[in-house]
Order: sequence, then structure tokens, then C-alpha cells
Amino acid sequence: MASTVDRSFRRLVEEDFDQLMTLYRALQPKDPVLTDGSDQRLLAEITQSQHFFLFGLFETEYLLASTYVNIIPNLTRSASPYAVIENVITKPSLQNTGLGRELMACTLSFIWERGCYKAMLMTGSKKESTHAFYRACGFNGTAKTGYITYPG
Repeated sequence: MASTVDRSFRRLVEEDFDQLMTLYRALQPKDPVLTDGSDQRLLAEITQSQHFFLFGLFETEYLLASTYVNIIPNLTRSASPYAVIENVITKPSLQNTGLGRELMACTLSFIWERGCYKAMLMTGSKKESTHAFYRACGFNGTAKTGYITYPG
């Protein structure tokens, strides 16, 4: 008899902090661990926002993958907003199992339901497998040119 998987996609809440930070440490292992509570305060702010959304793909209560979406109001394109997707991460031991595609499909459904006319993301990865993943999710890597700058 096949078992059913209790998987869900939902907006993260403050109680998901520890699991999210475990994923983020895998995404950015050189980031310092904050001890002043500023990261927890920021998560509380994000969870209350109407423009910022942290989502998770869960199996029962365990966070398997996460993404961060910014919905940006816009005065062009008939005042249609657009979305920027950041910090896409699947638990390292579960990568290449289809969870990332499931996460991205749910994320894009949310974005389209919000009336966004486009969704953008950037990756710093040089791995062809990462780029192939995003192309397989429907992203076009040649439609626009992205630039980035840092302070200093």
C-alpha cells in the first residue's frame, strides 16, 4: 500500500525561524550567525508585510525548501506589479528530487494570482545545473540583462 505524503506550501510564520535559518546556513554558509535578535525581528516584519513573502514547502511540519518573494507595486504595465524571487533553497540532502520545481511552481502560481506581469530572479551560481533548473521552471536567461552593485 502506497503511503501519502503530507506536503504543503505556505507562507512562513515566526515559529519557522529555526528551520529557515538552517536552510539559509546551507545557502550562505559564510554568513555570520546573528545573536542580537535582529534576524528574528526582521522575520516578524516580513511575515506581516503585504509586499514581502517567505514561503516554504513542508512535509508535515518539516521545512524542505523555501523562497522569498517581493511583490513590487508598479505604475507601468497598467499598474501591474512585478515580483522578484530571492533565496531559493532546498534542503541539500533533498536537492534533485523535484522539490525545487514544486516549490517554484507554487511560488509562480502565487505571483500570477497577485496579478504580477513578470517574475524575475538572479542567481550567483555558475553551475549549469542551476541555470538548467531555472530554465525548466520557465525562466528565460536571455530576456534581460541584470546588473548589480555593492556599497564601497
